[in-house]
Amino acid sequence: MQVEVNLFTVNKRFPLTISRGTTAQTTNVWVRILQDGLEGWGEASPFGVGNHSQSTDTIKNCLEQLAPVLQAFSPLQRQEVEQVLIKQQVPSSVRAALDIAMHDWLGKRVGLPLWQIWGLDRHVIVPTSVTIGINSPAGARARARDWLQFTDVRLFKVKLGSPEGIDADRKMLLAVQEEAKNQEFFVDANGGWSLSDAIEMCNWLANLEIKYVEQPLPRGQEKSLAELKKESSLPIFVDESCFTSADIPHLANYVDGINIKLMKSGGLTEAMRMVHTARAYGLQVMFGCYSDSTLANTAAAQLAPLADYLDLDSHLNLIDDPFTGALIQQGRVLPNDLPGLGVQHSASTT
Repeated sequence: MQVEVNLFTVNKRFPLTISRGTTAQTTNVWVRILQDGLEGWGEASPFGVGNHSQSTDTIKNCLEQLAPVLQAFSPLQRQEVEQVLIKQQVPSSVRAALDIAMHDWLGKRVGLPLWQIWGLDRHVIVPTSVTIGINSPAGARARARDWLQFTDVRLFKVKLGSPEGIDADRKMLLAVQEEAKNQEFFVDANGGWSLSDAIEMCNWLANLEIKYVEQPLPRGQEKSLAELKKESSLPIFVDESCFTSADIPHLANYVDGINIKLMKSGGLTEAMRMVHTARAYGLQVMFGCYSDSTLANTAAAQLAPLADYLDLDSHLNLIDDPFTGALIQQGRVLPNDLPGLGVQHSASTT
């Protein structure tokens, strides 16, 4: 198979601030694999967690170096390709882009969408949350109003872990709840709390009927999750602490759920393994995203029937997304009936 690599830059309608910083623009990588007159598409988006970083340049350079190696393989050889990529210690976002593209190619080859190949039921897909980044109380209220006017919101994900401390977190969350009455909420601290702050906030949040708290402690402090679990009145999910299925057994006794992201997992193949591993340990599952376009989020949506929660909203906040794919209906991100991912590029649809 031939591999083509292109960069594209997307801009956020509203910059997103989390405990680690603010993002307004990202340059992502569009991967196209070609064989037998068919194209499979994938996406890699840059991300960073602590001292773990996968930049656009790193992704692009790695893909270009891999292209000659992959010529010896067919998109039907996903298992063999995966082992080659793991052996070469390829970044997870690179593996994700290639794995998504090979799945897309397969779907186009057989003329079926991926969700249908897997026998999944679109009717059970839950609504996606939409994200409110760290902001002033007034700014957060305005962002909530924007979301409510823009789409059919069913669930808000509020980013906490403010550098100004948990008092600022409290004020911001209360402002959003006042603005968005009758909505459901969960919070994501992105590892921005200490253990003592996490215990205090989890119990305070439980009184506000928050559904769960995501990544309360920084990556690297997983041992403290045991104490937090004993003290918390809220379910605990992990994101930055859980990249692949191999991480789940070490976390299972201390958390209630995991956040699967294709860029962390290395693609749909490993995401499916993570779902089954999590279920075997009695954990709940959510799918999340980074600064992904419609391409990557539509890929994740193919597995959406397997999730308890979805946070696939990054493409909804883009003003120049070059792709179309999954549909938004009643607050749900639904994969369409087109073969493969069902994604099209704007240049080919005009």
